[in-house]
Amino acid sequence: MTWRELLAGAAASLGDTWEARRLAEEAAGASFSSLLARLDQTPSPRERQTFATLLERRQGGEPLQHVLGHWSFRTLELLVDGRALVPRPETEVVAGQALTELERLWARRPEGAAAPAGAGAASRVARPGGGLLALDLGTGSGAIACALVTECPAVTVVGIDRSPAALQLAAANRARLRPADAERLVLAEGEWYAPLDPALVGAVDLVVANPPYLAEAEWDGLDPVVRDFDPKGALVAGPTGLEALESVLAGAPAVLGAAGSAVVELAPHQAGAALRMAARAGAQEMEVLTDLAGRERLLVARW
Repeated sequence: MTWRELLAGAAASLGDTWEARRLAEEAAGASFSSLLARLDQTPSPRERQTFATLLERRQGGEPLQHVLGHWSFRTLELLVDGRALVPRPETEVVAGQALTELERLWARRPEGAAAPAGAGAASRVARPGGGLLALDLGTGSGAIACALVTECPAVTVVGIDRSPAALQLAAANRARLRPADAERLVLAEGEWYAPLDPALVGAVDLVVANPPYLAEAEWDGLDPVVRDFDPKGALVAGPTGLEALESVLAGAPAVLGAAGSAVVELAPHQAGAALRMAARAGAQEMEVLTDLAGRERLLVARW
């Protein structure tokens, strides 16, 4: 069979021509534009076997991102698997807003400001030249943290997660960055703010998080492609779905420095509750912003 015939059969089976093309790209190790010149050629035995294996996995319900083993996130190509959530477009918006906040904070920093002292067992953070410090809580695959250090050379990021498996995946993604960027990403295991070096408390500029925000009762109704392959602990916060959001916002003022910010992903129906939580935590400014589909998706709070 030629590539054209394989693609036609896969597209019919999956009901999705684009997914079939992504599988072909992976099997051939080439872009689809390169494959166009080979559509009437016969794949090599290795290519055909790889394509068949990938197609079988996708037909079995495994997410396309897991089948491919990698997925794009802003400017990056990240490794993905069942150890952490698949990076989603909504979270790209969160990362973008976090970068906007870092730009704002950098513009407010007095020229020549000294870096706060402190490096410790949990974070090993240094901020040469008075750079910015951000926490990525529940870092998962490291998607947000990797994007921040890649796109903002003034920031050092501490990515915190309670899952050792997720941190292993985040470390693998960190290793794919430019060395100068990877050096500014530190990973630490623990619950929310607990692993932060005490010397850095009060010196954090930005808290960013994509925390679990589903209620326990929502779990069974999820699409199987999510429920059966994403880690439950990264999706379900507790009985109300607000538990993780409360932990992130309530803990932020204790670690943030003057004029610090928090950017937190949420479910659209949680916008009002998130604003009230931020107000209780002493935020001076707060707003809920929308994602690319126009849904209320992230809270920005400033102290």
